[in-house]
Amino acid sequence: MGTEQIEQETAPVPAEPRKRPAGLAALGRLGIMVVVLAMTGAAVFVMTRVSTPAPSRTTTDIPALSVQAADVAPGSTAPVNATVAGAPVADPQPQQRPQQQGKDLLSVWAGKVSDVTGIPARALIAYGNAELAVRESQPGCRISWATIAGIGRIESNHGQYGGAVLQANGYPSKPIVGVPLDGSAGVKAIGDTDGGRFDGDPGFDRAVGPMQFIPGTWAKWGGGYDPQQIDAAALAAAKYLCAGGRDMSAPAGWWQGILSYNNSVEYAQKVFGLADSYAKAAQVVKVS
Repeated sequence: MGTEQIEQETAPVPAEPRKRPAGLAALGRLGIMVVVLAMTGAAVFVMTRVSTPAPSRTTTDIPALSVQAADVAPGSTAPVNATVAGAPVADPQPQQRPQQQGKDLLSVWAGKVSDVTGIPARALIAYGNAELAVRESQPGCRISWATIAGIGRIESNHGQYGGAVLQANGYPSKPIVGVPLDGSAGVKAIGDTDGGRFDGDPGFDRAVGPMQFIPGTWAKWGGGYDPQQIDAAALAAAKYLCAGGRDMSAPAGWWQGILSYNNSVEYAQKVFGLADSYAKAAQVVKVS
């Protein structure tokens, strides 16, 4: 799930106080020592930089920082529960399903909603399909595409984090992978659960894909698909949010679901603001 990045700042090491040399010989010796220490320090720095992989920047850093948290108390209300126009799709990867006859209402809807929300149409197809599929399998959940889109915006800017482009097949043009969950300051320690299959890290788990799933969680909710593929990731997110019979249209259920995804009130308030604004903007969209 969403794993907040910790900006790692290296504090400068204060220079050791130096005694004033008594004479020219002492000054010469001190100069040699300074040169040797400087060379040694530079060598250590270079070796550290070479031997320690630079951690990937997580998708909850830059995308989330530009999002304003809604001024709403947890559990007090839920965002507008907009619904999508289109037909439910069983397969989470639409490029593999048979061509529908006539208009693809989901694609038409996505194109129109993209115009009023700024969300890429390809991402909206994934969010809308997830709502429709879960509405059919778990009608009591009543999850909205707008809530899934709010999470997608914070986690990866709808599959566009770090300059990635969301392609027609639902994959970002480059993998989206978070920092190692190695127990460093502010980061939960989660040892490797996938042998590096999804996150490329055989030592520790990392959150992966447009919806930032940890490999261990993906194994339960991902249905055997690839977490980098946005249709599969959005559907898994919807199922995860609906777990335990939650009603995602009710205040209590909505907040419980979002906080289970990322246990941060500020995070949930940001998702709330996004989901509510997306839903309200899309109310003008008509699909026939």
